[in-house]
Amino acid sequence: METRPTGGALGGDGASAVSRWTFEISRRYQHVLDKTVPHIVGRWIGCLALMVIYAVRVYFVQGFYIITYGLGIYLLNLLMGFLSPQVDPEMQDGPSLPTRGSDEFRPFVRRLPEFKFWYSIMKAFSIAFVMTFFSVFDVPVFWPILLFYWFTLFVLTMKRQILHMIKYKYVPFSFGKQRYDGKKASSKESTNLPRD
Repeated sequence: METRPTGGALGGDGASAVSRWTFEISRRYQHVLDKTVPHIVGRWIGCLALMVIYAVRVYFVQGFYIITYGLGIYLLNLLMGFLSPQVDPEMQDGPSLPTRGSDEFRPFVRRLPEFKFWYSIMKAFSIAFVMTFFSVFDVPVFWPILLFYWFTLFVLTMKRQILHMIKYKYVPFSFGKQRYDGKKASSKESTNLPRD
């Protein structure tokens, strides 16, 4: 009986080598992403730079408006997730968001956290940018109609979201934390302290 060597170009050891290689690449990529988490301003500056690069590319090519429209709709969807609470007060039967000062404080928890919001925007712009290099995606359209339709969707969606915020009395932004100064020692108490 004749035995054949196991593993070939893609079988056996080759497949496991590719698997190890992809695992190592994904692990390193995740490590880089994890290191960017605390650098919020830097991440958003990079995102803004990618947006400008995409806009310049579309402007000079004078096309790919349908890609930009789809990107705009996706970004609007992400924005609604970012501005919405994780648990919708309309659907919730249990405790709701605090409405009075005497209610228990619960922090605003987003349906789409800031990091995932940023990461999704970066992926979307990267994919859209790559798509602008393939002419199959350059569908001829009359772009002012798409722009008008997107602005109409934006206004109607934001109006609905703002009315939802007013109805359930929540604000998805916090600018700084409340600080407790504590009771300051009077000058008489500080003079009576023993000195070394």
